[in-house]
Amino acid sequence: MTQAPTTTPLVNATELAALDDQLSNRFIELDPEGYYIIFLDRDAGLICAAHYTNTISEKGLALDPETGEPIPVRGKVERKPTQIYTGRTAKELGMKLTEGEERAPLSCFDHALYLGREFVRAELALINGTEYVQD
Repeated sequence: MTQAPTTTPLVNATELAALDDQLSNRFIELDPEGYYIIFLDRDAGLICAAHYTNTISEKGLALDPETGEPIPVRGKVERKPTQIYTGRTAKELGMKLTEGEERAPLSCFDHALYLGREFVRAELALINGTEYVQD
């Protein structure tokens, strides 16, 4: 009787997480078209992306266009979104932003890729009933 060969996984989850953490610490230029806060509407079964405008300072900081003050990265910010986009899946929401009737405010490829990754994470949290916290 021959035994099936044991295989070592080609992917190490710990190493991949460390790589993602390392890549998350790089400098990124902010999108002058604004930013998105992603959240779930579990009752409606939707992934939501609220768009907010900003201006970019000479130092590369996002500023509230009304006050000129820096927009904090953490904590609650009392601002009204310009638009809230919704979708049942990451793909549906991404297509609404990039292929919808009205062009969504989004001008940087790295920002679009980031949103796509976050939409997938949000979709998995919606499906699995787990908490979603935007990265």
